[in-house]
Amino acid sequence: MNAWYRLQRDALLTLVRWIVGGRAAFDAPLPLPCVVFANHSSHLDTLILLAALPAHQRAQVRPVAGADYWDATPARRYVARRLLRVVLIDRVAGGAQALQPLHDALAAGDSLIVFPEGTRGTQPLPVPFKTGLYHLAQAHPGVALVPAYLHNLYRTWPKGAPVPLPLLCRVHFGAPHALRPAEEKDGFLQRMRDAVCALARD
Repeated sequence: MNAWYRLQRDALLTLVRWIVGGRAAFDAPLPLPCVVFANHSSHLDTLILLAALPAHQRAQVRPVAGADYWDATPARRYVARRLLRVVLIDRVAGGAQALQPLHDALAAGDSLIVFPEGTRGTQPLPVPFKTGLYHLAQAHPGVALVPAYLHNLYRTWPKGAPVPLPLLCRVHFGAPHALRPAEEKDGFLQRMRDAVCALARD
């Protein structure tokens, strides 16, 4: 990312933090490379997570988002591709084809931010996770899995609301996890969801 795009990105993240906060708490230092996985309830989730990361690590972490939304207008496309370096996925295609850009990014040494619910929710706790996180953990066993919980975002900019409300939000990053030997998909996904929900209580 060149200096001009970095300046714009940092200005955008500063504006978001000025409106809704975004204080961060870490249970452990953030390991890189990693996959940060979090609850998803707002269009601000990605920006708050990036703003909460240590500045020296931010450039190495790429959000994952649907191409159907972020490629829909020139402004969104500019923010996604130039400022945030979003890994865009084809949610319509689904399956292995949709996950391939994530595998490519991890293989290149990038870290990712993913929302395993697959869509924005309306409640404080996430709904059951989809299978993508399991497939990433299987294919990249050396990559740490870091749960995160976004406090208050479901009220700051709820689904359907035209603009965000100036409510203070914060992010809690948990300790890293990994796929256990011979761990089955359903058990793994439940354990990862439980890790996010546990951070909601703090």
